[in-house]
Amino acid sequence: MKPNTPIYVAGHRGMVGSAIWRALEAKGYSNLIGRTSAELDLRNQEAVSDFFQTEKPEVVIDAAARVGGILANNNYPYQFLMENMQIQNNLIDYSLKADVQKFIFLGSSCIYPKLAPQPLKEEYLLTGPLEPTNEWYAIAKITGVKACEAIRREFGKDYISLMPTNLYGPNDNFDLKTSHVLPAMIRKFHESKENGNLPVEIWGTGTPMREFLHVNDLADAVVFALENKFEDNLYNVGTGVDLTIKDLAELVQKTVSHTGEIKWDLSKPDGTPRKLMDVSKMENKGWKAKIRLEEGIAQTYQWFLENQDSFKQVKI
Repeated sequence: MKPNTPIYVAGHRGMVGSAIWRALEAKGYSNLIGRTSAELDLRNQEAVSDFFQTEKPEVVIDAAARVGGILANNNYPYQFLMENMQIQNNLIDYSLKADVQKFIFLGSSCIYPKLAPQPLKEEYLLTGPLEPTNEWYAIAKITGVKACEAIRREFGKDYISLMPTNLYGPNDNFDLKTSHVLPAMIRKFHESKENGNLPVEIWGTGTPMREFLHVNDLADAVVFALENKFEDNLYNVGTGVDLTIKDLAELVQKTVSHTGEIKWDLSKPDGTPRKLMDVSKMENKGWKAKIRLEEGIAQTYQWFLENQDSFKQVKI
């Protein structure tokens, strides 16, 4: 990979894409290509075709997706299924047609069966039913994984899929209607603290186990995958360490310095009981996560404090 290789980062303004962009710049890559959703609608086949013909990227990193937490997945199943398939199908298909040699597809640990053995190994894909609360997003991502695998098999191109665990970090989504659990907790605890340490209500029982990866670590893994040859199609990216939602809540509460009560809404779903990634394949390739959860949450909270004015439109 040369410093001036044209690299297209789809979704470069999002949490994941912006982290990848920063990591590429830090490594000296100077020919980065990005388009906002207003500039390029990735759901539009003709627009994507014109983009590839004009820009001619040699590498494509797909960090573009419609994402959200349990509530958003439950409320908008069709959009999560169809829009994600449109985005990734256009990117993958036109990358193949444009003879793009390196394609990195980013998915999610939710592609694995709800009750798969723990930790989750790559070979568990398609061995059982998915978690119902996010199956629409998961099915879309599975089709992307399989499309890249099919291209590797049929055309011999270096198209790989990286499946990160739960992500967090700068540029995360703190909208309480659509966010994931960790940024939602940061915002809830902070705003409750600002209003006299009011009680904070959290969905479920607090017993599910979750693993969290700082987005800068994922970006580092993407650059690693870009610069190395991978023999297989699918690789998990995570820390290999998890904790209960209850422990996470207490860690965020401590970081934010909230001293009120935590209330658990038992009428709301827990989701998958546990989602711990087996990250041995990536570690055997020579990559390992570096940012500890306590450090990462503190950094993310600081970013939230510096940018919270943009979140004021949604109240607890």
